[in-house]
Amino acid sequence: MNNSVGNTARLIGAGLRALLVLTIVCGVVYPLAVTGIAQAAFGHQANGSEIKDANGTVVGSSLIGQSYGDDPRWFRGRPAAGLAANTVNTRYELLVSGATNKAADSPELLKAVREARAKAVLDNTVPGYAPSPSEVPADAVTSSGSGLDPDISPAYAKLQLHRIAEKNGLPVAAVAKLVAEHTRSRTLGFMGEPRVNVLELNVALKDLAQR
Repeated sequence: MNNSVGNTARLIGAGLRALLVLTIVCGVVYPLAVTGIAQAAFGHQANGSEIKDANGTVVGSSLIGQSYGDDPRWFRGRPAAGLAANTVNTRYELLVSGATNKAADSPELLKAVREARAKAVLDNTVPGYAPSPSEVPADAVTSSGSGLDPDISPAYAKLQLHRIAEKNGLPVAAVAKLVAEHTRSRTLGFMGEPRVNVLELNVALKDLAQR
């Protein structure tokens, strides 16, 4: 009897010591080590990939697209097709992440694409420049899988060049140079497609227009 009680007490004591050690190692030491390494080696990414304007004010994250509405002065991102209106983080007026879940032959999707293409042509028509419907790239009329894609294709940025230049009183060549400077190539040279981060581009555009 005493031997059984002693063994039980010993096992309980060993379990409690193991719990204490694992709690310290896994719950304190490991998180602190990972956080320290992340802050030291990947500080920008660890802090949310924040983007700041010329005044040092955080204006968003390079990982999440933002809406610029119909303001013609700014480059626009892909259509947002989130599942519902955002009610938690209202700072950036985001949508809940999600796609339309409509099939490629869905009449609703086809109608939305045609309307978006016509709007893209109309919005980017300025004196001396009128794009044709065939120049409108796919990312100008369709949302991404998340509905919050922060990037657009160089072709979509090029489609908006003349409108941006005209509305901001800038030479087209200057705006084209800005787009070229913010165009990223494929990751590691073969993954993904060339892309332009809309928020980073608009922050640079605002700085250029003010100068």
